[in-house]
Amino acid sequence: MRKRFGIDIDGTVTCPKSILPFINKAFGMKIMYEDVDQYDLTPFVNVSEEEFAQWFTKNEPIIYKESPLAKGAKQVLRKWQNIHELFFISARGSHLLEVTENWFFDKGLTFDHIELIGSHDKVETVKKHKVELFFEDKHDNAIMIHEECRIPVILFDTPYNQDPIPKGVIRVNNWMEANSWVENWLWQEEEKHRLAGTRRG
Repeated sequence: MRKRFGIDIDGTVTCPKSILPFINKAFGMKIMYEDVDQYDLTPFVNVSEEEFAQWFTKNEPIIYKESPLAKGAKQVLRKWQNIHELFFISARGSHLLEVTENWFFDKGLTFDHIELIGSHDKVETVKKHKVELFFEDKHDNAIMIHEECRIPVILFDTPYNQDPIPKGVIRVNNWMEANSWVENWLWQEEEKHRLAGTRRG
Protein backbone atom coordinates (compact mmCIF):
# COMPACT_ATOMS: atom_id res chain seq x y z
CA MET A 1 0.00 0.00 0.00
CA ARG A 2 1.70 3.18 -1.24
CA LYS A 3 1.59 6.07 1.25
CA ARG A 4 2.78 9.67 1.21
CA PHE A 5 5.19 10.36 4.06
CA GLY A 6 6.01 13.88 5.23
CA ILE A 7 9.47 14.07 6.75
CA ASP A 8 11.22 16.87 8.60
CA ILE A 9 14.96 17.16 7.86
CA ASP A 10 16.93 18.74 10.72
CA GLY A 11 17.09 16.56 13.82
CA THR A 12 15.05 13.89 12.06
CA VAL A 13 16.94 12.84 8.92
CA THR A 14 20.06 14.62 10.14
CA CYS A 15 21.60 13.78 13.49
CA PRO A 16 20.06 16.04 16.17
CA LYS A 17 23.57 16.74 17.50
CA SER A 18 24.69 18.23 14.16
CA ILE A 19 24.74 21.91 15.12
CA LEU A 20 26.46 21.58 18.50
CA PRO A 21 30.08 21.27 17.28
CA PHE A 22 29.59 24.46 15.25
CA ILE A 23 28.15 26.35 18.22
CA ASN A 24 30.80 25.10 20.63
CA LYS A 25 33.61 26.11 18.27
CA ALA A 26 32.15 29.52 17.36
CA PHE A 27 31.30 30.60 20.90
CA GLY A 28 33.90 28.74 22.94
CA MET A 29 31.24 26.59 24.58
CA LYS A 30 31.13 22.97 25.76
CA ILE A 31 27.41 22.32 25.38
CA MET A 32 26.54 18.64 25.77
CA TYR A 33 23.69 17.19 23.71
CA GLU A 34 22.20 15.55 26.81
CA ASP A 35 21.85 19.00 28.45
CA VAL A 36 19.90 20.57 25.57
CA ASP A 37 16.47 20.33 27.19
CA GLN A 38 14.67 22.83 24.92
CA TYR A 39 14.48 23.37 21.17
CA ASP A 40 15.61 27.01 21.26
CA LEU A 41 19.40 27.06 21.60
CA THR A 42 19.71 30.78 22.38
CA PRO A 43 19.73 30.33 26.20
CA PHE A 44 22.72 27.98 25.90
CA VAL A 45 25.08 30.49 24.27
CA ASN A 46 26.88 33.47 25.76
CA VAL A 47 25.73 36.07 23.22
CA SER A 48 22.54 38.02 22.58
CA GLU A 49 19.60 36.52 20.73
CA GLU A 50 20.23 38.89 17.82
CA GLU A 51 23.92 38.01 17.55
CA PHE A 52 23.18 34.29 17.68
CA ALA A 53 20.50 34.65 15.00
CA GLN A 54 22.96 36.50 12.74
CA TRP A 55 25.61 33.84 13.28
CA PHE A 56 23.14 31.06 12.52
CA THR A 57 21.86 32.70 9.33
CA LYS A 58 25.42 33.18 8.09
CA ASN A 59 26.48 29.62 8.91
CA GLU A 60 23.36 27.70 7.90
CA PRO A 61 24.74 26.56 4.50
CA ILE A 62 27.91 25.02 5.95
CA ILE A 63 26.04 23.46 8.89
CA TYR A 64 23.53 21.83 6.54
CA LYS A 65 26.22 20.76 4.09
CA GLU A 66 28.20 18.98 6.80
CA SER A 67 25.34 17.54 8.90
CA PRO A 68 25.66 13.78 9.36
CA LEU A 69 22.73 11.45 8.86
CA ALA A 70 20.77 10.24 11.87
CA LYS A 71 21.57 6.63 12.70
CA GLY A 72 19.59 4.24 10.51
CA ALA A 73 18.01 7.00 8.41
CA LYS A 74 19.72 6.04 5.15
CA GLN A 75 18.87 2.37 5.44
CA VAL A 76 15.19 3.00 6.16
CA LEU A 77 14.68 5.86 3.68
CA ARG A 78 16.32 3.91 0.86
CA LYS A 79 14.03 1.00 1.64
CA TRP A 80 10.99 3.28 1.43
CA GLN A 81 12.01 5.31 -1.63
CA ASN A 82 10.63 2.81 -4.14
CA ILE A 83 7.56 1.92 -2.07
CA HIS A 84 6.22 5.23 -0.75
CA GLU A 85 6.26 8.91 -1.68
CA LEU A 86 8.81 10.83 0.38
CA PHE A 87 7.98 14.52 0.84
CA PHE A 88 10.59 16.36 2.89
CA ILE A 89 9.13 19.44 4.58
CA SER A 90 11.52 21.69 6.49
CA ALA A 91 11.58 25.04 8.27
CA ARG A 92 14.71 25.93 6.30
CA GLY A 93 14.44 28.97 4.04
CA SER A 94 13.80 28.36 0.33
CA HIS A 95 17.18 29.95 -0.56
CA LEU A 96 18.80 26.82 0.90
CA LEU A 97 17.17 24.43 -1.58
CA GLU A 98 20.33 23.80 -3.63
CA VAL A 99 22.40 23.11 -0.50
CA THR A 100 19.66 20.76 0.73
CA GLU A 101 19.28 18.87 -2.55
CA ASN A 102 23.05 18.48 -2.87
CA TRP A 103 23.20 17.05 0.66
CA PHE A 104 20.57 14.45 -0.27
CA PHE A 105 22.47 13.49 -3.43
CA ASP A 106 25.75 13.34 -1.50
CA LYS A 107 24.19 10.99 1.05
CA GLY A 108 22.71 8.74 -1.63
CA LEU A 109 19.11 9.62 -0.81
CA THR A 110 16.30 10.33 -3.25
CA PHE A 111 13.10 12.29 -2.74
CA ASP A 112 9.78 12.87 -4.44
CA HIS A 113 9.59 16.46 -3.22
CA ILE A 114 11.47 18.90 -0.98
CA GLU A 115 9.70 21.95 0.37
CA LEU A 116 11.56 24.52 2.46
CA ILE A 117 8.88 26.72 3.98
CA GLY A 118 10.95 29.10 6.12
CA SER A 119 8.70 28.51 9.13
CA HIS A 120 8.09 25.86 11.77
CA ASP A 121 4.35 25.93 11.00
CA LYS A 122 4.03 22.97 8.67
CA VAL A 123 0.31 22.30 9.01
CA GLU A 124 -0.82 23.97 5.78
CA THR A 125 1.98 22.34 3.78
CA VAL A 126 1.12 18.93 5.21
CA LYS A 127 -2.54 19.47 4.27
CA LYS A 128 -1.67 20.82 0.82
CA HIS A 129 0.32 17.72 -0.07
CA LYS A 130 -2.14 15.29 1.55
CA VAL A 131 0.57 13.74 3.71
CA GLU A 132 -0.62 10.58 5.51
CA LEU A 133 2.14 10.17 8.12
CA PHE A 134 4.69 12.69 9.41
CA PHE A 135 8.15 12.35 10.98
CA GLU A 136 9.36 15.14 13.30
CA ASP A 137 11.67 16.00 16.21
CA LYS A 138 10.07 19.26 17.41
CA HIS A 139 7.51 18.55 20.13
CA ASP A 140 4.94 21.28 19.44
CA ASN A 141 5.16 20.66 15.68
CA ALA A 142 4.41 16.98 16.16
CA ILE A 143 1.33 17.67 18.29
CA MET A 144 0.05 20.45 16.02
CA ILE A 145 0.41 18.35 12.86
CA HIS A 146 -1.31 15.39 14.50
CA GLU A 147 -4.21 17.44 15.86
CA GLU A 148 -4.75 19.73 12.86
CA CYS A 149 -4.16 17.20 10.09
CA ARG A 150 -5.54 14.15 11.92
CA ILE A 151 -2.63 11.92 10.96
CA PRO A 152 -0.15 9.94 13.07
CA VAL A 153 3.19 11.62 13.73
CA ILE A 154 6.43 9.83 14.59
CA LEU A 155 8.42 11.86 17.13
CA PHE A 156 12.13 11.05 17.32
CA ASP A 157 13.15 11.10 20.98
CA THR A 158 15.60 13.85 21.98
CA PRO A 159 16.43 15.65 25.24
CA TYR A 160 14.53 18.72 23.97
CA ASN A 161 11.15 17.06 23.26
CA GLN A 162 10.36 15.33 26.55
CA ASP A 163 6.98 16.92 27.29
CA PRO A 164 3.93 14.59 27.26
CA ILE A 165 2.44 13.56 23.92
CA PRO A 166 -1.08 12.53 22.87
CA LYS A 167 -1.89 9.05 21.64
CA GLY A 168 -1.54 9.90 17.95
CA VAL A 169 2.07 11.05 18.37
CA ILE A 170 4.40 8.07 18.58
CA ARG A 171 7.77 8.45 20.30
CA VAL A 172 10.62 6.36 18.86
CA ASN A 173 14.31 6.21 19.70
CA ASN A 174 15.64 5.73 16.17
CA TRP A 175 14.81 4.99 12.56
CA MET A 176 14.71 1.24 13.14
CA GLU A 177 11.91 1.70 15.68
CA ALA A 178 10.17 4.07 13.28
CA ASN A 179 10.35 1.45 10.54
CA SER A 180 8.88 -1.21 12.83
CA TRP A 181 5.98 1.06 13.77
CA VAL A 182 5.35 1.94 10.12
CA GLU A 183 5.28 -1.71 9.07
CA ASN A 184 2.68 -2.48 11.74
CA TRP A 185 0.66 0.62 10.79
CA LEU A 186 0.72 -0.33 7.10
CA TRP A 187 -0.50 -3.82 7.95
CA GLN A 188 -3.39 -2.34 9.95
CA GLU A 189 -4.23 0.06 7.11
CA GLU A 190 -4.28 -2.81 4.61
CA GLU A 191 -6.53 -4.83 6.92
CA LYS A 192 -8.98 -1.91 7.21
CA HIS A 193 -8.94 -1.51 3.43
CA ARG A 194 -9.51 -5.24 2.92
CA LEU A 195 -12.37 -5.37 5.42
CA ALA A 196 -14.00 -2.31 3.87
CA GLY A 197 -13.81 -4.02 0.47
CA THR A 198 -15.32 -7.19 1.90
CA ARG A 199 -18.25 -5.26 3.39
CA ARG A 200 -18.86 -3.47 0.08
CA GLY A 201 -18.80 -6.80 -1.74
